Amino acid sequence: MKAMMLGFAALIVISVGSYFALQELGFSSEDRGSGDAVRLD
Repeated sequence: MKAMMLGFAALIVISVGSYFALQELGFSSEDRGSGDAVRLD
């Protein structure tokens, strides 16, 4: 049970960390998947 909780905690930390890192580097899906002709509000 302890290993499973540690795994869940690691998953959360990695997910949140990668979200903010990719936002800072400009690799968000909004930045990568849209061109000049797409209006995102």
